[in-house]
Amino acid sequence: MLDPLLTSSYDYLLPEELIATHPIHPRDHARLLVYNRADRSIVHSRFDAIETFLPEKCGIIFNDTKVIKARLYGHKSSGGAIELLINRALDAYTINVYIKGRVKTDTILHFAEHIHARVITLYDDGSRDVRFFHHDTPIRFEELLPILDTIGHIPLPPYLGREDDAEDEREYQSVFARHEGAVAAPTASLHFTDELFDAVCAAHPHAFVTLHVGSGTFKPVEAAVITDHPMHSEYFAISDAAYELIRNDIPLLCIGTTSTRTIEYYVRSNQRSGEANLFLHPHNPPLRVNHLLTNFHLPQSTLLMLVASFVGLEETHRIYNEAIVQKYRFFSYGDALLIL
Repeated sequence: MLDPLLTSSYDYLLPEELIATHPIHPRDHARLLVYNRADRSIVHSRFDAIETFLPEKCGIIFNDTKVIKARLYGHKSSGGAIELLINRALDAYTINVYIKGRVKTDTILHFAEHIHARVITLYDDGSRDVRFFHHDTPIRFEELLPILDTIGHIPLPPYLGREDDAEDEREYQSVFARHEGAVAAPTASLHFTDELFDAVCAAHPHAFVTLHVGSGTFKPVEAAVITDHPMHSEYFAISDAAYELIRNDIPLLCIGTTSTRTIEYYVRSNQRSGEANLFLHPHNPPLRVNHLLTNFHLPQSTLLMLVASFVGLEETHRIYNEAIVQKYRFFSYGDALLIL
């Protein structure tokens, strides 16, 4: 019998051909697996039919974070090539990053457009803190963002196994993305076209939260017991409209795991902005969110454990086995799962 506290219980075998390496067109033609907890039924559909499955009385929470071009290619003063991935801003000038290439404190990293970064702190988890400069002038994070649009690359997940291209600039971004800061897309949001988004919003009360997805979302759970996993934290903010929906007694559907964690963090902390590090799993299930729209996630990931917090471990495996048999597309550019 599977133990929901053991990381090994969240493993599954995925045929490599089911990893979606490119987006589908149009984006709302992705497949949709609908799971109803009331009777444990599974229905196979297409995403543009989602409205036919949503409860009539249901508030919807979207994450309006916007992905930045967080991957930079450059070189050290010695000439050695490096790759830098922005993780998150710690303050106006200090940015936590991951760097491919050996560096030490005070190493200078050179990029295009006379931009360079100085390494100021090294951490045991492999991340580094840097500060960016234009010539010799320090650059604030908000000043860096438009520069990244010119010299940066879309930070595609490593499991896609390819470089970003012009298509990713359009497709690895939700149609309602607004606030810059994420280094990974809230992927459940990617299925909405402008037209479908407008139609769903016209039929349901809705609101936005912002959670800037960090690269920690891809960090595998390495501890044998899931509760020993150090959950990453990410900046979040809850809008006035979302605050009112949370305090209402209407059932809530969260578009994505990021919106879910934001709402559930507020329910536990009473904080409307700050740093969220909530880990949802079968022993820490949602308290306020009733329904979830999400994609199909990596084995042994915190995202898969979040799905299990809604439906239980055994049913999670049954759903995923069915998706594999039916050849659903998995991960960021893959198909969708609606849990009712």
